[in-house]
Amino acid sequence: MAASSLYSTAIAASFVLLFILRHDAYAFQSAASTILNQRRYAALDVSSTSIRSATDGDTIDSMFGPRLDGEDDEVLYSDDDDSDDWGAPSLVASAEPKKEKAMSRWGSLNPKIKARIVKEAQERAIRNKKRREPAEEKKRRLYSQYREMQKKSKFDKYVTREKPTHDKTRTKLADLNPGETVPGRVISLTSFGAYVDIGSEVDGLLHVSQISRDEFVDHPRKFLAPGDDVEVRIVRMDPGAKKLQLTMLPEEVLHEENVLNKHMIDEDEDDRIQLDEIEVDDELWGEIRRVTDYGAYIELGAVVRGFMHFMDHPLFGEVKGAHPKEFMRVGDRVRVWVLDVDSTQQRIKLTANRPSGLPGPRREVKWI
Repeated sequence: MAASSLYSTAIAASFVLLFILRHDAYAFQSAASTILNQRRYAALDVSSTSIRSATDGDTIDSMFGPRLDGEDDEVLYSDDDDSDDWGAPSLVASAEPKKEKAMSRWGSLNPKIKARIVKEAQERAIRNKKRREPAEEKKRRLYSQYREMQKKSKFDKYVTREKPTHDKTRTKLADLNPGETVPGRVISLTSFGAYVDIGSEVDGLLHVSQISRDEFVDHPRKFLAPGDDVEVRIVRMDPGAKKLQLTMLPEEVLHEENVLNKHMIDEDEDDRIQLDEIEVDDELWGEIRRVTDYGAYIELGAVVRGFMHFMDHPLFGEVKGAHPKEFMRVGDRVRVWVLDVDSTQQRIKLTANRPSGLPGPRREVKWI
């Protein structure tokens, strides 16, 4: 019985506490809403008072109380204003400060920057004007510009000579000696060589084959340019025909290929084999005079040297990736056969492999 009475007492106490808490929360909400209403009504009274005070000239700063700086309020709108765009700021008043600000910024710029901006604006205006020009006028203008560029390019190719070509102090061809090393200046380039001024009465020809042996020279512009100063060696000269031949090859190469001596010897051209006397599959003997990346030039005793490609040599392919100089050497005597004769280009194509179409060696049977 005692336990049941305690339990009933605890339940009653819990209900009493819940009632008290709910009553206190309701009282707090009522008090808070009352305070908020009072503040709202007070703000409305102050706002209406400030509006009336502004019309009467009183120094009340809206709902925040009296102005501390003692200045007048700024009236944004008045009933006496007859303007139609009421409530909007004045465009004239806002544009003038911006213009003054822009002018002050332009005046503070560096004069060089000002000049550059003006120049760019002028160029842009000129470009826009040219876009609008008629097609015929644009065509004429572009053509005139092209002609001017052609003239300038042609003028830039001219090389200044130390002595004019008609100068009587220039060296005569008869006074030059083969094998002599002289300085020169490249005057012009062609597909077959370069013309070099060495101070003689005529310019000397530096053939493409006489420029380098380290690599194949397909065009002299790969190594030379107009105006370059070079050292060349005189190979031969012909005062009667006014011709001069030069070379840039090293001395050991010239000695190895016998470039100088073969021109010093006065050989009778009638004793040399003419091209019309050579036929395909003819067997000839010759001496290798020059080896390049593509093959060898062979002296046959003909009016021109024959050329044998490195793939037409019997030793080609024995060593993979071998350079032609490894199995073809200058001075070697070789037996070759004629593959082709080009009388127009003055060329003879050779091979060191016996053509398969030729008959085999003849066997003679001697009867006893």
